[in-house]
Amino acid sequence: MCHAISVSNVVGVVGPALSRETQVIAPFDEKLGIPVISYSATNPDLSDQNAYPNFHRTVASDFVAAAALAKLFIRYNWTTCTIIYQNDAFGTGGANAISNAFNNSRLTVSQMIVFDIAILSIRGDLKSLLINAAARIVVLWAESLYTYLILQEALDSNVVGPQFTWIISNTISLNSFNQTFYDNLIGMFLIEPAVGSVVNATINATLLDAAYSIWQQYEPESFPGSMNVDNYALFAFDATWTLIQSLQQLCASKINTSSSYAVSRTEFLGVSGPIQFSDNVTDRITGLYYSAKNAQPSSNGLNFVPVLEYFYPRDWRIPIKENVIVWPGRTLTPPSGLALLEGINLRIGVIEAVPFTIVEKVTNPSGQTTIKYSGYVPDLIELLRNKMKFIPIIELAPSNMSYDKFVQSVSTGVYDIAIGDVTVTSARREYVGFSNAIFDNSLRIIMRTTSTVKIDLFSF
Repeated sequence: MCHAISVSNVVGVVGPALSRETQVIAPFDEKLGIPVISYSATNPDLSDQNAYPNFHRTVASDFVAAAALAKLFIRYNWTTCTIIYQNDAFGTGGANAISNAFNNSRLTVSQMIVFDIAILSIRGDLKSLLINAAARIVVLWAESLYTYLILQEALDSNVVGPQFTWIISNTISLNSFNQTFYDNLIGMFLIEPAVGSVVNATINATLLDAAYSIWQQYEPESFPGSMNVDNYALFAFDATWTLIQSLQQLCASKINTSSSYAVSRTEFLGVSGPIQFSDNVTDRITGLYYSAKNAQPSSNGLNFVPVLEYFYPRDWRIPIKENVIVWPGRTLTPPSGLALLEGINLRIGVIEAVPFTIVEKVTNPSGQTTIKYSGYVPDLIELLRNKMKFIPIIELAPSNMSYDKFVQSVSTGVYDIAIGDVTVTSARREYVGFSNAIFDNSLRIIMRTTSTVKIDLFSF
């Protein structure tokens, strides 16, 4: 940027592409009186006009993306999620915006996991972090390069589909993964900013056709076809056109004003939709759309298929050309968003106590001795197994184990859960969670009934 300004008469900047670059370039250009218009920097902090008075953008802020994401959760009755984000302005700003939007919608973020872009690694063990959380919806806020790396680690750790539903914020080629992982990737969601033509909203088709014509005339070898032009390319064109329009207004104006003020007053119908800015924030305030795409199998591998569209500040809707959503596990039923036990091995600790858990040694005709469980607790385990489809592995606590040690064995990971005639105490609640009571074992005082005594009301 320093070099460009020193060798030419720069009157405006289209870009930067990244939020972390914008935080450096915008203040630098402010000192020179040069307007900066980005087409893909989405960090919510950049909305602050006092901090970035010369900055504007034609892509929606992540405030809008977070609001759209919260409404998607409400649509499918999801209540919580895990957020994985890259540790820079884009990732941190997006994660915070989502957390705030969820709080406002009475949703929760169960945990935030950091992907360190300096060492290209998750902070912590991704598998244990995801498996030990109650949430089974994972929101990934990272650039395409980091998204691929994080997904590959998740696939290797078997924490993608069908047990988890992933929502990513930047598009990637699903066919770049090994085909053995395709079943795990089916059902993933991509939520990305969209242009008006994607959601059947009004755009400036005349201007777009003229731009395509110039492109094909001067650089036909790079033109991918009108159906394959990236949305961010159209945001970039509108950023450039905004700069051109504002400079024309500035030159025609008889009032001494700044170029940034001229940008904030610019309004037109662009190739991505209506363009208009606010006096209070740096954001575009009209033509804010999002598209939700679903990873589905096709004849050429896996592709993202549009299934929902969003108009800020309204709600998600089904597109005119409707596509069925395929959820993880190739099912048509939306997931609950919480951990399920179906098909999971569950280590269940039991303690011998008649009539709750009765332990018998049974010898078969060949002389082999096995342990047979009966009683209230084994019957309850069988009932739960039929309803929840988990695989019970019943482990009998040693005969000399106290109830306190029995409870502590859950917190230390010896058992996944423990079932028995265990009394709930405040001390035990410090390190385990208790279910509702499965057996009412109240204490009573029993007294003899006395014979009926006849009272003469006139005895006085």
